[in-house]
Amino acid sequence: MNAIAKNILSVKEAALTRRSIRKFKPEQIPQSTLEEILSLALKAPSANNLQPWRIVLVQDPALKERLREAAFNQAQVGAAPTVLVVYSDMKDTLEQVEEIFHPDFPEEQKLARAANTRKMWESRSEQERENWGAGQAYILLGYLVLLLKAYGYDSNPMGGFNAAKVKEVLGLPEHVAIAALLPTGIAAEEGFSHHRHDLKRVVQWR
Repeated sequence: MNAIAKNILSVKEAALTRRSIRKFKPEQIPQSTLEEILSLALKAPSANNLQPWRIVLVQDPALKERLREAAFNQAQVGAAPTVLVVYSDMKDTLEQVEEIFHPDFPEEQKLARAANTRKMWESRSEQERENWGAGQAYILLGYLVLLLKAYGYDSNPMGGFNAAKVKEVLGLPEHVAIAALLPTGIAAEEGFSHHRHDLKRVVQWR
């Protein structure tokens, strides 16, 4: 574990101190730390444990520049040492659906559940499947932004990009759904303080 991760923030601390950052220092996050953060983020829940999310870590400067262009030239994509591209691939998920079942399940039960899962989705269009998958990927995104902050790194979840161009830059299949770009690194600015609705504005008690 690297030095910056020795004092990992609590979930509460990470939620209270997280900011959307657009300026980053050039220092790269150590690969071992990224792997640890990603491994923890992958504990995120998904409906039926389908886990349709996928991630591309982009660190190559030339590739980041092309991603920046696909993100309407937003500077944070080029400034961050790492950009995580979070997307869903329900086609791959359903083709390999046997992977989602617990290893303790009997083989016969796995096969039956796999067949039922595929049957459940066969009437959905490719676009419907991927839109649903992207919704699941946002759960992973929430885990990522909190974990990154807990480990001392900042990020900026982005929805402003040309999805077709992002797929072209990264060589991703046309059918996948891009959920977000997530530039991340060490903040070079404080960012704006939180300005959020209070409970009364968004929560109903019944």
